[in-house]
Amino acid sequence: MSALILASGSAARQMMLRNAGLSPQVIPADIDEDALKTPGADPATLALRLAEQKALAVSAAAPGAWVLGGDQTLAFDGGLMSKAPDLEQARHRLVAMRGRTHTLHSAAALARDGAVVWSGVDTARMTMRPFSDAFLDAYLASEGEALLQCVGSYRLEGMGSQLFDRIEGDYFTVLGLPLWTTLAELRRAGVLRT
Repeated sequence: MSALILASGSAARQMMLRNAGLSPQVIPADIDEDALKTPGADPATLALRLAEQKALAVSAAAPGAWVLGGDQTLAFDGGLMSKAPDLEQARHRLVAMRGRTHTLHSAAALARDGAVVWSGVDTARMTMRPFSDAFLDAYLASEGEALLQCVGSYRLEGMGSQLFDRIEGDYFTVLGLPLWTTLAELRRAGVLRT
């Protein structure tokens, strides 16, 4: 089996891979994400492009290694939503999404020797319930600044699960990685046993 580098600092992506039996080396990619977020960009395509650029950036400095990049975009109300810079903005975003549906696009890309050898994206539709302001206050107090690392200002693996009425799509996609297709590709590449 070959070694794997994860080109993402995401704790959720690290957890998913470790829970699946992998022990990737973690080297977060240093790319200018804002430069790739052009106005009118398709959210699924953007997630894929970000994952590919992360994989390529780390792969260029790690000859012979398999490098997995991952990213996620959130499409809501005709636009893209980025990570909130502070808890007040997180509150505003959650209030805006309350009782409504948004879409998450999670992408992964595998690179080796400076070339992308595979990439894929998966989508989940998330419908928030009409939660109360009191619940929102308790949620923000409980989760705190950890929410600033999440594109939707929620962590489904925590108390954030209570924000939703319905989710259409794969749980791992919501967490930030199209895990099933990623594992299949890692098997094909020889990183995992078949």
